[in-house]
Amino acid sequence: MPVSIDRRRLIGLLAAGPLVASLPRPARAEPVIGDVPLGNPDAPVTVIEYASFTCPHCAAFHQANWERLKREYIDTGKVYFIFRDVYFDRFGLWASMAARCAGPEAFHDLAAEYLYRQKEWTGVPEDQIGAAIMRIARLNGLTREQLEACLSDQDYARALIEDYQKNAAADGVTATPTFIVNGEKVVGNVPWEEFSKLIESGL
Repeated sequence: MPVSIDRRRLIGLLAAGPLVASLPRPARAEPVIGDVPLGNPDAPVTVIEYASFTCPHCAAFHQANWERLKREYIDTGKVYFIFRDVYFDRFGLWASMAARCAGPEAFHDLAAEYLYRQKEWTGVPEDQIGAAIMRIARLNGLTREQLEACLSDQDYARALIEDYQKNAAADGVTATPTFIVNGEKVVGNVPWEEFSKLIESGL
């Protein structure tokens, strides 16, 4: 079963405050807002994935299929891939902010890391999740200064939520994961065989 989006949850995201709330502002890192595409923009197939970093079905799809999707279709120029964040809770928002702090070149690697290791960082007590998110980002090359600049920025968080709401409304996304493969919508953690057939039909 996919995870349904409850828009009422979004109301509390900004009210919960940023992950880094009271730190002095260091030099601002440039946050990534909007789509972070991967692959050949002239590829015959475009795949858009709507996913949340705290959605277990999204994690299951990535753990089983991401490396194969990237190796067989994205890296070979057959698929143009776009990942779009969905925010259920502040923890997913924080992970998204941290991954986007890495910049467009490193975003997908860090996003995959959060999904691969989801049980690890979401399974700690709630008051330790923020530290776990930052620890994974630090292990993947981000500096404390970069993270503090991004994660203390309420305007950045607000812009990400607004971008998500705009895209989800335009595409009629109500659950995660949701995939749009050359305009055809597929909801849920679909088996690789079904997913790859959709891609192959566009080649």
